[in-house]
Amino acid sequence: MRLAFLIPPILLLAACGQKDEKKTETEISINADGEGGGVQIKAGQDGGKLKIGGEDGTAINIDIPDFVDLDVEGDFDIDGVKLYPGSKVTKVDVNASDRGGADKATVNLGFTSPAAPAKAADWMAAEFGKKGIKVTRDGDTLAGTDEDGDDFTIRFGPDGATSKGEVRIVSK
Repeated sequence: MRLAFLIPPILLLAACGQKDEKKTETEISINADGEGGGVQIKAGQDGGKLKIGGEDGTAINIDIPDFVDLDVEGDFDIDGVKLYPGSKVTKVDVNASDRGGADKATVNLGFTSPAAPAKAADWMAAEFGKKGIKVTRDGDTLAGTDEDGDDFTIRFGPDGATSKGEVRIVSK
């Protein structure tokens, strides 16, 4: 995984403030470092910050006035399997580094789902099965490896009659 994948989100976030209405409560945090410096993006419904820093001490700091509506739910999938229908992404946290040739990343995605944990886990396990992706199940937690060899875990927990959960993807 290369840090270049961060450029499109940076460009999207730089365009923030182009709409007057706020459409999301998703919080996004991206932290990436590499041999030449790093990028930090923190944004939410009320704006955020973009920081690009070099190892020589130079930095660019940009305030992001309003967060643009990103279709995180529509764009997110693991090998073609999306979150349970009607789920809403509440948090995206990306930590990546290619320092010393490590080239590693961890993505944590928080979400809410309109179904109870067992029902949402059943549905997602069946969807992975249709795609031929082997997952293991421990209660309402699914775990597997995607076609790129990255490990993923999807946890569902109760939230009244619905559920909330977390997807964790760790690149190798």
